[in-house]
Amino acid sequence: MKLYGVIPPMVTPFDAKGEVDFPGLSRLVEHLSDRVDGLFVCGSYGSGPLMDEAERKAVAETCLAVSAGRVPVIVHTGAASSREAARLSTHAAASGAAAVSAVAPFYFHHDSAGVLDYYRTILKSVPAGYPVYVYHNPRFSGYEIDLSTLRILAEEGIAGVKDATFDIGKFALYQRDLEPRGLDIVLGTESMWLSARALGAEAYIPGLANAFPELCRTLHRQGMDGDFEACRKTQFLVNRIRDIMYLAGSTQQAVYSMLRIRGILDARPRSPFVPSSPGQEEKIRSALADLGVL
Repeated sequence: MKLYGVIPPMVTPFDAKGEVDFPGLSRLVEHLSDRVDGLFVCGSYGSGPLMDEAERKAVAETCLAVSAGRVPVIVHTGAASSREAARLSTHAAASGAAAVSAVAPFYFHHDSAGVLDYYRTILKSVPAGYPVYVYHNPRFSGYEIDLSTLRILAEEGIAGVKDATFDIGKFALYQRDLEPRGLDIVLGTESMWLSARALGAEAYIPGLANAFPELCRTLHRQGMDGDFEACRKTQFLVNRIRDIMYLAGSTQQAVYSMLRIRGILDARPRSPFVPSSPGQEEKIRSALADLGVL
């Protein structure tokens, strides 16, 4: 399997009581499914670690049902424990997800032996040959997965790596060393798509595509077409919007505001994330208007 195109890490909408807003979730899946090339659900933007196991399974099932095969759905199944990650992976595979992706086990810092045991447990929980991606996000797991560990996982059946290191040098290393070993290297941010495309990337997972899917698809297609001058201009625009996202305190919080500002969905993050204040949201709206993207 090789992922392609724009695959947003979809946010999970919550209501004022902090419960999953399933009607809102369905609206967002419906909105995105005809505008992107895949969906990545229950990840960082999707608040996977803030939901219990039953909620994560229900969100995955809803996304699969509403997308109805229009786009592949990749389910994030990472957890602090190998057993929970395995149960979530078994469920996602049985429910029809195109692949699963798991961040390294978080909270505790694990050495290579622990990381290998975790991903081996996930691989054993799904049918042979089913695509399992390492989600490498050192800021969230708390530690790096070293290259030698990824090489071993490549030999043992891992399908690819979602690289969220935000390090173009690291991405280049993965493309040079791991891609020839059969791993699909997927960029985990919109902030450096042009550079990653020049290194051979074919897919990226942009949080901004929740609210601006068309812009992120334009950026992707320009890169794939080799129109690097146009792609550079679009990349700079995307990165200016990313600057605006930090007016909300975090990119996750900003996406909820941008969805509301664009009239796509009125939803809230789950505590301990705090919704943008009216003042923050007005600054975001004004800055987006000044850029001419509203």
